Amino acid sequence: MKPSPATDARQLALAFDAPAAVPAHDGGAAPREPRHAPVGQPPIRYTLRRARRRSIGFTIDDRGLTVAAPRWVSVAEIEAAIAEKERWIRRKLAEYREWQARQPLRRVHFGDGGQLLVLGAPVTLRLRPDVERTQRVGAELHLALPPHAGEPQVRDAVHAWLKAEARRILGERLRVLAARQPRQPRSWSLSSARSQWGACTHDGHIRLNWRLVHFSPSVIDYVVAHELAHLRELNHSARFWQAVGELLPGFESARDEVKKLDLAALPI
Repeated sequence: MKPSPATDARQLALAFDAPAAVPAHDGGAAPREPRHAPVGQPPIRYTLRRARRRSIGFTIDDRGLTVAAPRWVSVAEIEAAIAEKERWIRRKLAEYREWQARQPLRRVHFGDGGQLLVLGAPVTLRLRPDVERTQRVGAELHLALPPHAGEPQVRDAVHAWLKAEARRILGERLRVLAARQPRQPRSWSLSSARSQWGACTHDGHIRLNWRLVHFSPSVIDYVVAHELAHLRELNHSARFWQAVGELLPGFESARDEVKKLDLAALPI
């Protein structure tokens, strides 16, 4: 099961030729904004990065608008290029903000006090050298690590716990939902793919992405039912969706939620 294509606002670039001009001394990559903006519109702030290239390029990401330009192109010409593409830039900035708002897990601080989602609910990381193993206590995840543990060490401990939880939870939901149909999966395994929530092979092996453990039980059940239905129909025909509905009545809202998620954007 592949996620729906993310909006192109996630990583956007546009390049076009700019004429050579007097060298501009802008002092390197630093936030800037055009000197003029249309009435009623806020100025478009941007970061200027000088690069070895023959044209001006625009990129929109978490930092906002970045303009990459050759050193011989003046700031005035760069701002003229921004003005020329202003409608496109404003539209893509808005699309990117909307896309960001739809991502439930964008950044995780792998240290004491950091938060992540488990089954759709926030869980706070706590470094606890006094515990013997990683364990969840209410809304906290106690990690058997010293207070000075580095981010890579914390990340590894969190990943290990999440994958163990994923194997337990996904395995249980697979067993429960599979009991609702005659054909059973031959086997199943966890997946770490960045392009699929799940998959079902012709010979009946199911793969489920361990990152599903971040999301609500309804999302998990939908993905599991989706892959189980592929045991009957290796397509997305009307009969396939009928099979999903038989396994999980009222699955449509969870399907709509999954469509808004961008698997490739998850930080862990």
